[in-house]
Amino acid sequence: MPWSNQTGGGQNNGSNGGGNGGPWGQPPKGPQRPSGGGGGQQPPDLEEILKRGQEKLKTVLPGGGGGGPGAGIGAVGLGLIAVAAVGLYIFSSAYQVEADELAVETVFGVPRDTVNEAGLHFAFWPFEQVDKVNIGVRQVDIGSTGRGGSRQGLMLSGDQNIVDVTFSVQYSVSNPKDFLFLVKDPTGMVEEVSESAMREIVGRSPAQDIFRDNRQGISEEVRRIAQGMLDAYGAGIGIRALSIEDVAPPPKVADAFDEVQRAEQNEDQFQEEANRYSNAELGGARGEAAQIREDAAAYKSRVVQEAQGEAQRFLSVYEQYAKAPEVTRKRLFLETMEGVLKDSNKIIMENGGSGGTGVVPYLPLPEIGKRANRSNSGGTN
Repeated sequence: MPWSNQTGGGQNNGSNGGGNGGPWGQPPKGPQRPSGGGGGQQPPDLEEILKRGQEKLKTVLPGGGGGGPGAGIGAVGLGLIAVAAVGLYIFSSAYQVEADELAVETVFGVPRDTVNEAGLHFAFWPFEQVDKVNIGVRQVDIGSTGRGGSRQGLMLSGDQNIVDVTFSVQYSVSNPKDFLFLVKDPTGMVEEVSESAMREIVGRSPAQDIFRDNRQGISEEVRRIAQGMLDAYGAGIGIRALSIEDVAPPPKVADAFDEVQRAEQNEDQFQEEANRYSNAELGGARGEAAQIREDAAAYKSRVVQEAQGEAQRFLSVYEQYAKAPEVTRKRLFLETMEGVLKDSNKIIMENGGSGGTGVVPYLPLPEIGKRANRSNSGGTN
């Protein structure tokens, strides 16, 4: 066989004179080795190559390398391997925590109590592992169509109406340790807890409050209940905000519901008009009542003052009467007669003697006065 001797044996062995022929009758190509024994081409010397590499490494490594060529190469290799291992270990142990992250280290699977913030940190791998969590605000939308195509937003209100509620929840990580090791599906937990709390509040509230009257109050109550449930589970999640995006009736009863809404709006309008009319009428009536009360108070004050004045006058007259009864009686008589007869057209003359005849003819002095006035006015004209 032609490959039975790979050292140069073959048909042209004797023709080359050197005994170095190849399997195809050609000598192997390689650097010529100068020697005194012949001028043929020789294969490269492996020992010489190793010596040259050893000399070069001696210039690089401190202290040189003693022993044979194999011993020098082994020491260099071990040094390089050691340096590479140390560098790889440091690279594997160092980790970077970003500004919006927190990191929790575990020792043999047990989490530490401390939490590492943003910066460069080290964990002694493989004994320690690092779990990072993003602490930014996350949002989950809970609408009419939930997981698995279920009508997630359909809820029964307190007045036995069905409403379709769509709302969103914004949450963030409040306790990284609990969040990483006690919660398997944070988004699903927030969704389930928020939906449960919303169904509880909607089930206790009338539909009108959910549609427009008390949306803000319902959102705050749902957020409080959901946060309490998450804290009870130890989820390490804090709900930042919960807002009701839309509330609508089911599509099959939307028209009837709109009619009810319009009727309620008309009712509110009529009530507002009735309240305005009532306020106007009540205002006028209250004003009249106040005026009547003021008049009555004024009349009362005037009558009381007059009565007190009359009483005071009577007391003063009585005091004078007690001092001079006869004079006072005559004065009272004359004043009374003056008040009675001052508007009379007759003049009564009374005889002062006892033998008088009583009532006597009188002179029409008023008529005479009137005639005199008419004559004077006529003469003037």
